[in-house]
Amino acid sequence: ANGYLMIEASGGLNQQRTGITDAVVAARLLNATLVVPGLDHKSYWKDNSNFSDIFDVDWFIKSLTSDVSVVKELPAAARSKYLKRNHLTSMRVPRKCTPQYYQSKILPILQKKKVLRLTKFDYRLANKLEPELQRLRCRVNYRALQFTPEILNMGNSLVSRMRQMSKRYIALHLRYESDMLAFSGCYYGGGDKEIKELGAIRKRWKTLHVRSPERERRNGKCPLTPKEVGLMLRALGFGNDSYLYVASGEVYGGEESLAPLKALFPNYFTKETLTTKEELQPFLHYSSRMAALDYIVSDESNVFVTNNNGNMARILAGRRRYYGHKRTIRPNTKKLGSLFLARHEMPWDAFAAKVKTFQKGFMGEPNEMKQGRGEFHENPAACICEK
Repeated sequence: ANGYLMIEASGGLNQQRTGITDAVVAARLLNATLVVPGLDHKSYWKDNSNFSDIFDVDWFIKSLTSDVSVVKELPAAARSKYLKRNHLTSMRVPRKCTPQYYQSKILPILQKKKVLRLTKFDYRLANKLEPELQRLRCRVNYRALQFTPEILNMGNSLVSRMRQMSKRYIALHLRYESDMLAFSGCYYGGGDKEIKELGAIRKRWKTLHVRSPERERRNGKCPLTPKEVGLMLRALGFGNDSYLYVASGEVYGGEESLAPLKALFPNYFTKETLTTKEELQPFLHYSSRMAALDYIVSDESNVFVTNNNGNMARILAGRRRYYGHKRTIRPNTKKLGSLFLARHEMPWDAFAAKVKTFQKGFMGEPNEMKQGRGEFHENPAACICEK
């Protein structure tokens, strides 16, 4: 090998997942030994979990044996030489780099320094790669990255509790935390209070420009509100007797935001309502472990729905394509945004018919996306055999 590659994945659970997947491909391109990736402890999510707290690290190393050499940590001699004496070279690779960039720009540094750390490692590798490397991405994402037994057991227990109540259930990934709403630059109907609160959070991102909320909505950049996603589902034909599992963090506006959705779908469950406090305690203060539980229940659902097009939505859409095209519904926000504004100007049947029309091509049908379109994580076509 040419040396040791250290990676620091960034963001929440699913963003880190993309970084870990690409880290293995980067190690392959550089013929490097990969040190088990470090996770982001500084982001908005403020989770101090390490790789082995979330993923089965021994399985990760073992399952990649024939692809890349992976070690849990730097060997003692390298640790004392590079870490203790602060001789470690760190750098950030530009986003969406080609394999050629890694081999011409990064490889010489690795060969010279022998240990190299790449920071903020998310989406640092091109979306389109040759088929062999795309298939390696799939082996990492769908095979090598398994949750710890503790997370798997709790997640599967949540799934069986949903199934005991109903053979079929919908999982809704409701990304409606204050950080995402602030970042979107959209307006969600909360008056001056909302504008002031979200405006203050938005100032955290120094590079964000002032945006027109109306234009963002017209361009499909605004996630649906809990009420809007409920109306979309009812319009698509899901009755009020459907069982709904809602995967979310702390919803902005709390019960006030959620009440309209609960009125539309009274069989409304979350990981908190399905468990006792004692059962959830080991996961409670770790956002990535909580997100992992939601990931499992969402993945096992009969229908997965999302109000956004964020990392979890894309990664689960891809996973569900890979494992046999399980139904994934994502809102056509460009069309639905203006429709929701005009909802009271038309009868329900006309509104529902329009929703159905606008959602064609967003319902998770097998041939919905052409090969090579979209992020590879959401459309892993190179790994799916044609029938």
